[in-house]
Amino acid sequence: MLALRLARGAHPLVQIRRLLVAAASAGTGFLLLCTLGYALGHPEASAGSALRLAWCAVPTAAAVYLAIAVARTDPGTRPRSGLATIGLGPARLMALSTVTTALSTVLGSLLALLVFLHLRGDLPVVPSDRAAAGFLAADQSLPLPAVLTLLALVPLTASLGSALALRPRSERPRRAGQAGDGTQTAASEDVQDDLAPGSPGEASVPDLPLAPRPAPGGLPWGVATLAAGLAVETHASRGGQEQGLHLPGGLAGGPVGVLAGWALTALGLALAGPALAHLCGSLLQTVRPGAVRLLAGRGLQEEARRIGRPLGVVCAVASAAYATAALYGGARPSFGPLTVVGAVLVTGCALATLATAAVETRQARADTIAALVRLGAPATVLRTAALLRAGALVVVFVPVTWAVAELAAMPLAR
Repeated sequence: MLALRLARGAHPLVQIRRLLVAAASAGTGFLLLCTLGYALGHPEASAGSALRLAWCAVPTAAAVYLAIAVARTDPGTRPRSGLATIGLGPARLMALSTVTTALSTVLGSLLALLVFLHLRGDLPVVPSDRAAAGFLAADQSLPLPAVLTLLALVPLTASLGSALALRPRSERPRRAGQAGDGTQTAASEDVQDDLAPGSPGEASVPDLPLAPRPAPGGLPWGVATLAAGLAVETHASRGGQEQGLHLPGGLAGGPVGVLAGWALTALGLALAGPALAHLCGSLLQTVRPGAVRLLAGRGLQEEARRIGRPLGVVCAVASAAYATAALYGGARPSFGPLTVVGAVLVTGCALATLATAAVETRQARADTIAALVRLGAPATVLRTAALLRAGALVVVFVPVTWAVAELAAMPLAR
């Protein structure tokens, strides 16, 4: 009941993010049910059914990733002073966030079931044109265990992922004046404001400003995983047979291998994303930086771990789209409606996750921005620093995306 009250009384933007999670869960559940319908209607094409189920793993992962990102930014389950005294400690808030995520994803799964049953003509109250009845095996009864298993896949995975992401962690000892996320606490800011030159506590002031965080160590693993993905994709494009699917020449050799290669490529970009974002912050601070560049670069280094992985996923999606466009050339690809739904779902989840990570970053930076405003920093300085951060990310990540897309398209175009 507490989770329902928190969900009902949340801010409209928070409700929109939860509705996006429900929409992603609905789209993924619908694709999984369509795969089940195809398998029931074509029992002889077991390889094609298995391949379609394998392709559903991509939108499923995208929907779960979005659900976890939204759970991390949910203000209703953020620890606040005084909540622990009434029994709402970190573990209880984690449970509330997990329940909220489960409610959003279950709502999406139920919506997917209603749409699927409507298209099959199983809902007599709502008339259907039965245009897709043959594809969805409308003449056969649906196996209830299989339907429940497919619909429960996203809610269970998203809830478990949210619980793992928000689990209480033991804080390591940090320097006085620093919070656990690397931002300066409000108490330290008040102390810094109260200390005037010549006061007895002046000696402690130099210890309060934050030192830059060390660079994330995922770049070597990301590059290795990216290279492995490109190698798997190259190997898959050379062998095997078409397996009865309408795929271009390079994909005819092994669509499952191509999918595995793209998944490894996406994982590599996600692992390397924080290190690349940290590199962007370092580039902003090179060659005699001023106050604005120092503020932008130091802020980007602090945000690298939050914003880097979603940026890497967006780069993977963009490189896949670029490689597909380069593969088909000027020809118009004959994609089916379910393929379009899956592509829109993956792209939308990646962009929504990036936007959610940006919101989380702004929330974590709120105390620092408030301290700068109290110190008299002009609003133009903060806007210029934000533009510099965005420009540095574009300058670094766009060439990386283009290079990965070109390398991915080379073996497929043969």
